[in-house]
Amino acid sequence: MVPHLTTALSGPLLELEKAFLDNSTRIEQWLRGQWLEHTPPFYASVDLRNNGYKLAPVDTNLFPGGFNNLNPAFLPLCVQATMSAVERLCPEARDLLLIPENHTRNQFYLQNVATLATILRQTGLNVRLGTLIPEITEPTPIDLENGQRLLLEPLVRSQYRLGLKDFDPCAILLNNDLSAGIPDILKDLNEQFLLPPLHGGWAVRRKSHHFAAYDEVARAFGEALGLDPWRINPYFSVCNQINFHERQGEDCLAANVDMLLTRIREKYREYGIDETPFVVVKADAGTYGMGVMTVRDASEVVGLNRKQRNKMSVIKEGLEVSEVIIQEGVHTFETVDDGVAEPVVYMMDRYVVGGFYRVHGSRSRDENLNAPGMHFKPLAFETCCNQPEHALGPDAPPNRFYAYGVVARLALLAASVELERTAPEE
Repeated sequence: MVPHLTTALSGPLLELEKAFLDNSTRIEQWLRGQWLEHTPPFYASVDLRNNGYKLAPVDTNLFPGGFNNLNPAFLPLCVQATMSAVERLCPEARDLLLIPENHTRNQFYLQNVATLATILRQTGLNVRLGTLIPEITEPTPIDLENGQRLLLEPLVRSQYRLGLKDFDPCAILLNNDLSAGIPDILKDLNEQFLLPPLHGGWAVRRKSHHFAAYDEVARAFGEALGLDPWRINPYFSVCNQINFHERQGEDCLAANVDMLLTRIREKYREYGIDETPFVVVKADAGTYGMGVMTVRDASEVVGLNRKQRNKMSVIKEGLEVSEVIIQEGVHTFETVDDGVAEPVVYMMDRYVVGGFYRVHGSRSRDENLNAPGMHFKPLAFETCCNQPEHALGPDAPPNRFYAYGVVARLALLAASVELERTAPEE
């Protein structure tokens, strides 16, 4: 279920893509074996960076909010993969409750919700939308700019179940990443499937836990293929007890930045890479590209000015940042429409179902692209296939997208390992 990519793109010929192309059978066998031992998340998206010598995930989202950015041709793939997930998790499912974010004014996000609901309904599920917004006390229609309409309904809670008036679902799908915390109404639902689990939300989840799991997955995958895992794995470290407003934790931050840059320089020398290494400092919990800073020297994180401290100190829902992950930066050598671009790959169950490029016309190739001014370029597929095109070169679009799909699925596998390890004890 890895489709062909037909969107025009430019980028260097990858030795890494050739390795994936030559070992595609072994790769699929290895991944199939892993899914016998681990359960994939219901859905996920992975941000990748590709610089010609390295193709690595830089973020994995367990509550993807860009289904509206997928090419409509992806919908049959999404429906098929969703059917697989539903049949495995809740084979008798008929009714599903979808709980979105509280973004009632964000048209792009609401279009994502509408697309996701369409996918779910096409699997044969009755889908209704429940909201965590306390002000919504009766069914409330929301009109979208594209002509669609959503109906948000207040949640109804019994002792162990959650639903709506006259609607008792057997499964609940969260498209809300719980950045603001886990509301009581979602706790102790012992009789229903809750997807993803509560500890997958940012109230509990940490990026460092994910990349620790990914480090193990990349090492095992590298050993299976005879591949240096660094080629698909960004170095990282963590600083806890950070307070940007009070300038607490600067020494920890500077020391970790210096350590990582030293390790990266050693790898650059090993591979003859003539680039300036950098790291990305970002909140260990959270999303939406908030609390992110590109750093090229340890001195840059000492004595931050007020504007920089304010930018780094608060993330989504106004939450204060107290923990940061320092992650090896991966340049992106890809461009779309004359803008710097990075691929975002979408998966449902264990299948790649599509993706798009995040493009930014005013950012450079070593900067965060998830920022105001970005736009999305859907990846267009000719047909779907399970294997790359061996008759074509490693850099041909189908093979490049196959490489994206491989690394994204490794991140998905890491997410499943992460969720297993961080699950609360019953």
